[in-house]
Amino acid sequence: MSSDRLMRIHSAGFQAMAERVLRVTELTSRLNVLPFEDEAGKAELFEQILGRPLSTRVTIYPPFYTDHGLHLDLAERVFINQNCTFLDYAGIRLGERVMVGPKATFITVGHPVDPEERRGWLSGAPIDVAENVWIGAGATILPGVSIGRDAVVAAGAVVTDDVPPASLVTGNKATVHRRW
Repeated sequence: MSSDRLMRIHSAGFQAMAERVLRVTELTSRLNVLPFEDEAGKAELFEQILGRPLSTRVTIYPPFYTDHGLHLDLAERVFINQNCTFLDYAGIRLGERVMVGPKATFITVGHPVDPEERRGWLSGAPIDVAENVWIGAGATILPGVSIGRDAVVAAGAVVTDDVPPASLVTGNKATVHRRW
């Protein structure tokens, strides 16, 4: 799904996505009950979820949730803490050295606001997080957002707009407070 694109819910593309979501939900449910020390089991399940091996230089602490997995691009030295959710159908990229706090949520898909279109269409746009960004606990990143290098998203922030590099954003609707 490309930037700001709509997908008809009763379409072949939607059906393929829905089948992938069911498969990945089953895989993540298995991942999230493995013993923490079962590195081989986690590696095998992450490979199935992501469609490729997880780099040994990426750390993800379960529980971990994603709806698609194949559009989640994790650079080297990414750290994802417990209980994070990545709805990645439209694509999520985390640059090198990104740190994600517990319970953070990245959402790339939604529905149109118009009630006539809401049940018939999905909308979506990718999320891009540049290098050395810190996403605080419980933050929510919404479709189409880009977060610039060295930025910090405070705990609990809801990010609806792009975040400039080297800035701190806070609040229910994240706003830029300062840049450095």
